[in-house]
Amino acid sequence: MITGLAWLLGFQLIGEFVSELFDLPVPGPVIGMLLCFCWLRFRRTGDDAPIVRAAGQMLKHLQLFFVPAGVGVVVYLSLIGHHAVPIVLALVVSWTLGLVVVGWTATLLERAFGKPRDDLPSHGRGAA
Repeated sequence: MITGLAWLLGFQLIGEFVSELFDLPVPGPVIGMLLCFCWLRFRRTGDDAPIVRAAGQMLKHLQLFFVPAGVGVVVYLSLIGHHAVPIVLALVVSWTLGLVVVGWTATLLERAFGKPRDDLPSHGRGAA
């Protein structure tokens, strides 16, 4: 477990370093997550790898990671209330834009590569 957590923290730190080094507008943990994803994909890491087990344990307690955000909302509730209209408008517009972009991207990829592809085996779901 400690080895897996060390790998996850290492990827986060590498992401922070890359973000600061190149002065990118993307947060370091996001870059680290992308680097970790690429590393796991190219190495074809199995389910028994320490990083996968550590991430699985963290996902079991994912709700705890929302506590700091919830505290922040409660602390700034009056400020959020004063700016409710722009916040709701930004949420609706960004959600709609994200939905449209994902839909268009999926459609373009499906046209480019033919039929839809999934890396997971289809355990009897319409498989011929």
